[in-house]
Amino acid sequence: MKTLKIIVFFGALCATIVACKTNTNSIITEVKTESKASRPNIIWLMAEDISTDLECYGMPDVKTPHLNKMAQEGVRFDNAFVTNSICSPSRSAMMVGTHQVKTNTHHHRSNRNIPLDSQFKPFTALLRDAGYTTILGNHAVMNKGRKIDVNFKNEPIGEWDGKSKFGLFDKYDTFEKADEPFFAQIQLLVTHRGDWWDEVRNQSEHPVNPETVKMPPYMADHPAVRLDWAKYLDQIEYMDNEVGMIFKELEDKNMADNTIVIFIGDNGRCNIRGKGYLQDPGLRIPLIVYYPSQFKGGEIRKDVVSATDITASIIDFAGVDVPDYMTGKPIFSKDFKREYVYGARDLWDEIEEKSRAVISEDWAYIRNDMPEVPYDAGQAYLEFYRPAVHIMRALNKEGKLNENQKPFFEPTKPIEELYHLKEDPHQLNNLASQPEYIEVLEKLREQTKRFDMQMSPVSTIYEPIITKGPEIMEWLKKERPEDYARMLAGEEIGYKRITDLYKKKKDNQK
Repeated sequence: MKTLKIIVFFGALCATIVACKTNTNSIITEVKTESKASRPNIIWLMAEDISTDLECYGMPDVKTPHLNKMAQEGVRFDNAFVTNSICSPSRSAMMVGTHQVKTNTHHHRSNRNIPLDSQFKPFTALLRDAGYTTILGNHAVMNKGRKIDVNFKNEPIGEWDGKSKFGLFDKYDTFEKADEPFFAQIQLLVTHRGDWWDEVRNQSEHPVNPETVKMPPYMADHPAVRLDWAKYLDQIEYMDNEVGMIFKELEDKNMADNTIVIFIGDNGRCNIRGKGYLQDPGLRIPLIVYYPSQFKGGEIRKDVVSATDITASIIDFAGVDVPDYMTGKPIFSKDFKREYVYGARDLWDEIEEKSRAVISEDWAYIRNDMPEVPYDAGQAYLEFYRPAVHIMRALNKEGKLNENQKPFFEPTKPIEELYHLKEDPHQLNNLASQPEYIEVLEKLREQTKRFDMQMSPVSTIYEPIITKGPEIMEWLKKERPEDYARMLAGEEIGYKRITDLYKKKKDNQK
C-alpha cells in the first residue's frame, strides 16, 4: 500500500489500568549495574484506537503480516488493558506509569497548564537520567507520529525538572547509531478516525470486502455499518505496513538485534462499545513485545496486564529501578502477578461521566456512578466519527435492533454490570442482578472500592478545555442540512472539512 502524505493533527499515546504498589514521595531512581553500551534500544509503537483486531489475534478479514511476524518472534499478551478508554487519560497514565486518577490527569484534555505533582516524573525523564536518548515520532509514518496528548503541563522537546522545564523528549523522528541507547515513542495515527480513511481504502491494493466481514453481535448487520468496519480494517492493514517500515529501518541501520519493539493500542476501537466505554472493546488492547536476544518467540501469555505495567517494563529494560510511585510493575520479572486491572472513565469533551471497572482474566465488573448519562449521549465527537451510531439509532427507533444491540441505546445505564468473560466474551449478558452471582459481584464491588481509595487523586484541580464540538454540530444542522442528512445516513462527512467551513463562516462574520 502506498504511503499517504496527509497532514493531520492527531497522533497517539494512551492506555493503562491498575495499581500494585504503595505510592511514596520518592522520585529517586538508580541505574542498575550495567554498561551503557550493553543496554537495549527500545521502541514503543502505539496504534491509535484499535482493539485486538489483528490477524495474529484471530481477527478474520484483515491481513497483518508484519505484526504476525512480530508475534511469532516475540511474546503476545491476550489480557492487556488500558486504564482509560479515552486517549489523553490513558496516555497520561502511561507517561508516568501511574494510574491517571491518582495523578489527577483523568479528565480528557484537562489541566494542560498544571504541572505534574512533584512526587511524579515522566518515565522519559527517568530514561534520560539513565543515559538514554529519547525520541518522539518517526519520519516515515503518517503525520510523523508525534502525538503526546497528556493532561499535565508539558513541552514535546526539551529538559524536564517539573517546575520551569517541561520537555518530555530530546529530539524528533530519527534514530541513529549515535543515539544509542535510545528510546523512541512512535504513534501510528492512521487507525484513528480521520478524513484520510477513504483515501487509504481507495489506494489499497486489496480493500477489505464489506460483504464478507464478520462483525460483533452487538453491531447491526447493515451495509453502511459493514462498510465502516471494512474501512477500519483497511487502516489496520496500512498501519501494519508502517510497522514493517520501522523494522526495515532497524535492519538497514544494523540495530534490529539490540532493539526491543513494543506494540500496543492506545485505547480500544472507535466504534460501538469501544473508545470511551469500559466494556471490553474500549479497554482491551493488543500487546506484543519483540526482544530477539531474550525471547525464544511464539509465546502467548494470559497474564492480566495493565498499560502502566508496560511503562514499568520499559524502565526495567533500561536497567532502571522502578520508582515506588508507579502503579505498574515489570511484566517480565519473575514475581510479576496481577489479578486485576482498574479502569476509569471520566470527562470526555462535553460529556461529564464517572464509571469505574475492575477486570480479571475471568470477570469484568463495571460501576456506573452516573447511570442517568446514557451510552448514546449525543457527544459531538461521536456524531462525526461513528456511522454505526446513526444507523443503529435509526434502526432502534424503528424497532429493528435485536436484544444484543438495543442496550447501547437505552435512556440510562445500569448501575452495575457483571460479565463472565470466558463464557460471554462479547459481554452480552449482564449478570449483576442474578442471585447466583452475588458472591462474585460483592467481591468485585469491594475490590473496586479499594482501588477507589488507593487511587484517590493527589489534588482536586479541574481545568478542562472547553470543546466547540456541540456548537459546530448545531451549526451543521442549521447551515448544512444536506451534509447533516449524509451523516445520518451513515457517511463520515469529514470533521476537519466541516470545522474549517465553520471557522471560515465565523471569520467572515467578524
